[in-house]
Amino acid sequence: MTKFVNMLEQIVRGAGVLGAIIVLPLVVIMVWEVFVRYALNSPTLWAFEVSYMLMGTSFVLGIGYTFQLHGHVRVDFFYGYVSNRGRAIIDLIAYVVMLVFTIWLLFGLWDHLIYAIKHGETSGESAWNPVVWPFRTIFILGFAVFLLQLIAETIKCIYVISGRHPPGCIPENMKVGI
Repeated sequence: MTKFVNMLEQIVRGAGVLGAIIVLPLVVIMVWEVFVRYALNSPTLWAFEVSYMLMGTSFVLGIGYTFQLHGHVRVDFFYGYVSNRGRAIIDLIAYVVMLVFTIWLLFGLWDHLIYAIKHGETSGESAWNPVVWPFRTIFILGFAVFLLQLIAETIKCIYVISGRHPPGCIPENMKVGI
């Protein structure tokens, strides 16, 4: 099980790194657009659309990795006062609910992707007007990666609840008996 969790988390880390790397061309594109717009008085037709697509790609690829690092906002009125096992029970309940909603979301995103492909849907945001199916594909991949991390976290919770050390990458707040 440890190898399985490690494999899932490596995929999630890879997506997170890719999401971070995508910020670099985004910055270059935005700097270029500002330069040509204000210095050369010749704005591009494509920079706006490419920038929101790259930013969305960066965000969606980083969701799972941020979750892996426990970097999402957590409201914890009593979470800090319960044992590791109690935290794992709370997390397990939340993760199961999130699993259901993430799978539901993936089905909805899949329907939107199929619609975009069948109808040649374009963005309608600029004169460039690119097709949207590649961007929608990235959204599916990003949420699928998030689903992989949800599965890994769910397995870790089950391990903690059963009194064992969770497999894979062990965050500080999930360590048991140390």
